[in-house]
Amino acid sequence: MTRDIIDINDFTILIEESTAQETTTDSCIFDEPVIAVAFYGSGNVDLTVKYGEKQKEFNRTKGIALSFYADQQVEFIHTVSAAKPLACILIATATRNLHNLPNKEGEIFSELLHQLVNPADHYVEGPQFYMTPQMQMVVDQVFNIQYQGRTRMMFFRSQMTTLLSHFFGHLSEMKEGELKQEEREQLFQAKEILCQNLETPPSLTELSRQIGLNSFKLKRNFKELFGVPVFKYLQNERLTKAHELLRNQQLSIQEAAWQVGYDSLSSFSNAFAKKFGFRPSEIKR
Repeated sequence: MTRDIIDINDFTILIEESTAQETTTDSCIFDEPVIAVAFYGSGNVDLTVKYGEKQKEFNRTKGIALSFYADQQVEFIHTVSAAKPLACILIATATRNLHNLPNKEGEIFSELLHQLVNPADHYVEGPQFYMTPQMQMVVDQVFNIQYQGRTRMMFFRSQMTTLLSHFFGHLSEMKEGELKQEEREQLFQAKEILCQNLETPPSLTELSRQIGLNSFKLKRNFKELFGVPVFKYLQNERLTKAHELLRNQQLSIQEAAWQVGYDSLSSFSNAFAKKFGFRPSEIKR
């Protein structure tokens, strides 16, 4: 496991990445009450939250931004395996620091995360959603950065501020135009279908039929909820999966491109470079 801990003003940032050939668990307990946001990268690790006699399971964490309040009675358990590695960025602040945050940031927490600022239990789950492309880009860059030493820490610090700003910006937009719960569930189902069929995704018409939502609402509301059109989201997922395949498995660039649905190697390489800032051949295994 690699673990970086960074302090920025009254925020503590934990960046964790881990792989395991055999299933292992990693447990974490905070030493004081905190409000936090966890951003899960491409690893798709399983998460269990235990507090008292209660338990919460997250079996598909890939791409989720999850906010919560937790005190010392809450245990967070990641189950890591070869198929589900850990890639998580946690940004946390102690509740005692809320009034001391710079630039009146404490007021943003009180307004948008009211239930976490005024918790009713040891663990309180706040808003969660799949990351927008802007958030996903920051997370991808953090886990794929090739800087070292002080330059690496400088990069991390700048990106954490950007990531938290994107989170609150998107949360504010969600509160202004919330979708009906049924439509949100249909859109999450559409996203899941795309993730499971990267090589041969359904057409927009077929996707609409599968989730029971007409094409117009699918296109409009998918972008509203996830911040990107349907097939732009698909492209991002394909490229993220290709990066994972090239980094962790002994595949050629052509093989990785085929596995995520690209027939043209040049198109794949150009799209990859546009997303990550370097070409597939430059990945350090």
